[in-house]
Amino acid sequence: MTTSDPATPERVNANAWLEYGRRQLDRGYLPPEVTEIDWGFWGTGPGTRVLGHVAGHRLLDIGSGAGVHAAHLAHDHAAFVDAIDISVTQQQRARNRFASLTGVRFLLGDAVTHLSDTEPYDLVYSVHGLSYIAPHRLLPVLRDGIRPHGRLVFSTLHTNLNGLGPSPTVTARQEEVRLAKTAPIPVQMWILAPDVWERLLAEHGFTVESVDLLRAPDPGTPVVVQLIQARRHQHPNTPRVVAQERSLRPPLAQAALGVGIIVTSPDGHVLMGQHRLGTHELPGGKVDVTDGVGESIETAAIRELAEETGLVAHPDDVRVLALLLDARHSINRLTAAVLVHRFQGTPAAREPKVVAQWRWHQVDDLPSPLFVPSAQVLNCWRPDLPIDHPPAHRYPVHFSPSASAAR
Repeated sequence: MTTSDPATPERVNANAWLEYGRRQLDRGYLPPEVTEIDWGFWGTGPGTRVLGHVAGHRLLDIGSGAGVHAAHLAHDHAAFVDAIDISVTQQQRARNRFASLTGVRFLLGDAVTHLSDTEPYDLVYSVHGLSYIAPHRLLPVLRDGIRPHGRLVFSTLHTNLNGLGPSPTVTARQEEVRLAKTAPIPVQMWILAPDVWERLLAEHGFTVESVDLLRAPDPGTPVVVQLIQARRHQHPNTPRVVAQERSLRPPLAQAALGVGIIVTSPDGHVLMGQHRLGTHELPGGKVDVTDGVGESIETAAIRELAEETGLVAHPDDVRVLALLLDARHSINRLTAAVLVHRFQGTPAAREPKVVAQWRWHQVDDLPSPLFVPSAQVLNCWRPDLPIDHPPAHRYPVHFSPSASAAR
């Protein structure tokens, strides 16, 4: 924390969650692993789908607690999650259980301090965690800790157990965390009305896209939870280049961009599948444009690999070899040749209606016929292989030392 005053709301909360984690460790309680994020308390919300496609994206979980949500997103959705919590006992619970899980890092410390000294995330989420951090401290670093057009999704109390609704002012108030068969733990929470959250977020560079009120199935339960989804827009202080399109009409399609992914096993075999139309191909697909923001080639490769085969690759283990240019039906076709030499998991047919099975093949005994872009990618990687394919222009990708370090 940034203050040594034991009476400050955030210090009260840090001590509360330290005590909460200690009690849970003492009783040996393990929360069940989750297959959906419960933004409220009753499973009545929209679940994980509100986060969209997160495979290969960098996420931050604020107030990660026992780590079940971060583990779910890393294991089931191939996301790379940093899970941060101020409580050493809560992080101990998470690490005891999920330390060996690929794709998630459990960080101990203040989320504000962490966001002040890290690369921006694609998405930041929190299940009830933001209510324990002063908005005037958190929101400025959230603005800079999320990439432009990135998203913030979080849940917070709207109405408490006593039926008290949210505050119209930005002030913390006394609440309590209840744990079975032990005394309640006092906390200080910023439980704010939706319009107050919307104003605060707008002041710090976010647009609120939706606020949903999640209620208990039992109409007699007074607790109500807010689920807020916001998007970071361009920082108003960021210099911008003034530009003007010549026409409101969309540009004519001139090129299609895809990725072909060479995945090599430790013994040098190559992963390939047979398409339902008969050709054998590498994992791959098109580079998506989401909400007007294009994916990077590396992100598209990680996402497509996870979606098609279930394999999880880290960005540091994805290498773009070259861009290959040919034409198909009078449209330029660009294929990024990508090499993945390290991954987690076992190949599985995640899209069986397209590719029924993925198999490892010796490089000198590849199946045929090959899908044309896959043949071109393989030849780019290993020109010595006896592969026939239509010609393609090849543009090797060279990374400078500084660019490589940034990746």
